[in-house]
Amino acid sequence: MLTLEAPIVLLLLTAGISIYAWSNQDFMDSWILNPVEMNRRGEWYRLLTSGFLHADWMHLIFNMLAFYSFGRMVQDILVMASGTTVGLLQFLGLYLGGIIVSDLPTYFRHRTDPHYRSLGASGGVAAVIFASILFNPVGADGEGIRIFPIPIPIKPFIFGFLYLGYSYYMGRRRGDNINHDAHFYGALYGIILTLIYIPRVGIHFWSEIQRFIF
Repeated sequence: MLTLEAPIVLLLLTAGISIYAWSNQDFMDSWILNPVEMNRRGEWYRLLTSGFLHADWMHLIFNMLAFYSFGRMVQDILVMASGTTVGLLQFLGLYLGGIIVSDLPTYFRHRTDPHYRSLGASGGVAAVIFASILFNPVGADGEGIRIFPIPIPIKPFIFGFLYLGYSYYMGRRRGDNINHDAHFYGALYGIILTLIYIPRVGIHFWSEIQRFIF
């Protein structure tokens, strides 16, 4: 059923739009996150549309591979817990909402910077990944997950703590061209929204960690 393939539909849509934008600079410029233009013209749609753009093949493949790897499991759990229609809407709210919410701090920080641009689905991807960490904090059957470039399996909840710490630090440092704030706030959004959707998952998360540690 199409309603149970939202990650694939979003992946194909994102890939198609990104590839088209690479050959159409006017289109790229009209959809990219541009805080000054948003502030001047009220083009708030860019908070969402910038999530369907990527800088190059590596950026696109990395984001979509991570999204697909975790997205189907998250969608299936939401559908199982809330029903097909509500679960699908919750999944869309998690991913698309993660793109929008994670870009808000970037907008406020750069709304007077005429040279700043940002694009990519990282906020939405982070939201989905951290929802999956809440659902499965120690990995399937106790196994960890493999995250590039870490060469050995790592427990999802450990990866989550490291990811949040690194993203927060790099966001304050501003030492490269990566929007680490989108990663950090997208992850927080994913955690909060998942707990709103299914409050009992917080107890499950903590009990699984306790069982692993003790």
